[in-house]
Amino acid sequence: MYQVGEKIVHPMHGAGVVDEIVERTIDGQTEPYYALRLALERILLYIPVRTSDSLGVRPVCSAEAAGELLHKLSELEVDPTLNWNRRYRENMDRLRSGDLLEVAGVVKALTLRDRRRGLSTGEKRMLSLSKQILTSELALALDREPAEMTREVIDLLCPRGRRAKKEVKAEAAPQNDSE
Repeated sequence: MYQVGEKIVHPMHGAGVVDEIVERTIDGQTEPYYALRLALERILLYIPVRTSDSLGVRPVCSAEAAGELLHKLSELEVDPTLNWNRRYRENMDRLRSGDLLEVAGVVKALTLRDRRRGLSTGEKRMLSLSKQILTSELALALDREPAEMTREVIDLLCPRGRRAKKEVKAEAAPQNDSE
C-alpha cells in the first residue's frame, strides 16, 4: 500500500503524489482510495486501493532510470508506415503497458506524423495524453518543472523537426542585400 506523499504513476493518467487515502462509498461498498494529485493537471484522481495493482499503478521510476531513459530517447526508432487503425491500436497498447520507453515511442511517432501530415482528433488527444504520461513521471523523478521536461523530451525525440522550423523562419526573414 502506498503512503501519503509517495509519488506514483497511473498508466493512463500519468504521475502524481498521493494526497491522501480516503474512504469512499460507491454502490453501497465502502473502500479506501488513493487521492492522486496529478503533476501536470489540477486534478485529483481517486484510485481504489484494492485494484490499484491490476490497474498498473506503480511507483515513479528512480532518477537514475529517468536519466537512462533520457539518454535513449534520441536513438528511439518508430515505424511510420502503419495505417491509422492499426497505429491507433498499437499506440493505445503501448500507453497501457506503463513502460516509459513504449510511451516515448508513441510521443515520437505521433509528433513526427503531426509535423509531416497532421493528426486526426483522436490521435491529437493520444499525443497529448502520451506527453502527459511521459513528462509527468520524468518531471517527478528528476524534480524538474513539467514544461521544461516536455521541451527537453520533444527536443531529444525529434531534434531535426525543431531545427527545421527555426531554419524555415530564418529563411523566410527578409534578406539585407546592401553589401
